[in-house]
Amino acid sequence: MEVAYSHAQNQRLLKQRNLLLLAASALAVLAAILLLIGFSRDREVVLQPVLRSPLTISSAGVSREYLELITRDVVVLTLDRSPSNLEYWMESVLAIASPRSHGKLKTELLKILDEQRGSSIAQFFTIQKMELDPRNLRSRVTGELHTIVGDKVISKERRTFQYDWEYSGVSLRLVGFGMVSSEKGRPS
Repeated sequence: MEVAYSHAQNQRLLKQRNLLLLAASALAVLAAILLLIGFSRDREVVLQPVLRSPLTISSAGVSREYLELITRDVVVLTLDRSPSNLEYWMESVLAIASPRSHGKLKTELLKILDEQRGSSIAQFFTIQKMELDPRNLRSRVTGELHTIVGDKVISKERRTFQYDWEYSGVSLRLVGFGMVSSEKGRPS
């Protein structure tokens, strides 16, 4: 009788152990599935409305509205400069640059900085038209580039500038920018 009782007790414990193992395995599989869903799900950041409407950015891609707002700010940052803000100008442009294009951009910006330092030449850009391509992460901005020497406007020319972007996670970074030559349609 003791052997039968002991056998029944062991069978009950074995059944409990197997059920516990089954429950632990099911929870492990569920946790793995939830982790996969969590890592593959698009991330979103809701930005406070500054202009006309709330703005959401997602790791799935760049929206047209977000690209427009960023382009507008970057155009002002990159094309409005004077000898008194050259250091800030260069640091600000490099702060939004993609790490992979940082060296090339810095070289080009240093050339501009050396040319303009010590002069009384300033410039500003007024936007007239913006073409956005969120799929290819490219912006083209057309407007008037005003050049000022001292306190006189010496030129006002219609120019088009192209901005190329890189999007990683929820971060939009500047890869390059330049004036578009009329013959090629590419930045010079």
